[in-house]
Amino acid sequence: VQLQASGGGLVQAGGSLRLSCAASGRAVGRRAMGWFRQAPGKEREFVAAIDWSGNDIYYTDSVKGRFTISRDNVRDTVLLQTNSLKPEDTAVYYCAADLEQWRSAQRMRDKASTQEAYWGQGTQVTVSS
Repeated sequence: VQLQASGGGLVQAGGSLRLSCAASGRAVGRRAMGWFRQAPGKEREFVAAIDWSGNDIYYTDSVKGRFTISRDNVRDTVLLQTNSLKPEDTAVYYCAADLEQWRSAQRMRDKASTQEAYWGQGTQVTVSS
């Protein structure tokens, strides 16, 4: 499975960005997917996850009500709509896919510090105050 994140950029506080993760490879549509981020000097952290069906979704508390994760299994794409961005959202954002198929999105919450997932290249999000 190969993943490529895009859509990052520089935005003022209160602005929005739509991050996209293009996935290719075996059974992408059957895997839970997640977004993670890593700020300078900090560990990578979980942001949001969605299961294969799109019906099981989790967010970290700091982005609830501002970020929305969704997926298009026809185009093998996972989106992260980020609204009301804050300077503390500044980070490199990564998408990841579960190694196993047909599993819940909850599993992705524990993947931030492990290699037990397929990882893509990140996209930089910078929010200015």
